[in-house]
Amino acid sequence: DPGGVTPAQLRQIVPSLSAERAEQVAPHLNRAMAEANINTPQRQAMFIAQVAHESGGFKYNEEIASGAAYEGRTDLGNTQPGDGRRFKGRGFIQLTGRDNYTRAGRDLGLDLVNNPGLAAEDGNAARVAAWYWNSRDINSAADSGDFTQVTRLINGGTNGLADRQQYYARAREALGI
Repeated sequence: DPGGVTPAQLRQIVPSLSAERAEQVAPHLNRAMAEANINTPQRQAMFIAQVAHESGGFKYNEEIASGAAYEGRTDLGNTQPGDGRRFKGRGFIQLTGRDNYTRAGRDLGLDLVNNPGLAAEDGNAARVAAWYWNSRDINSAADSGDFTQVTRLINGGTNGLADRQQYYARAREALGI
């Protein structure tokens, strides 16, 4: 159903997910996917597979590390003291750095610069992930079926490719592709 994913389908894709968590997450994913034109089963399968991997099966909306490693990373726009920790990875795709927080916040109508923790709230975590996907035109790679390229656009490399591919295989099955 290009309308989205049901909680039952989400549990099929992410077997570790509790029924309660699936009920919490599915509506947020569906709203975010609709907002970002992730509106075909192929796009949805790739998006859900990637965000499931990035969030540890929707367990983590925020990077476990402190973010100190990002301090002074001007390539991320971290120009102010404390930016590394303040703008550490959050969301179902780990949004990182002052620049990304600024752009995502502007485009989504959220004050993420002054309230970076907002990016970790479930609804926003899904919207931030969909924003990131859209901002890098990942639908095009998804449409071409190039899962490795989709992974590169999200991750910068192919970290966790096998795990991502397992989520993708289950997503294809759950969404009937």
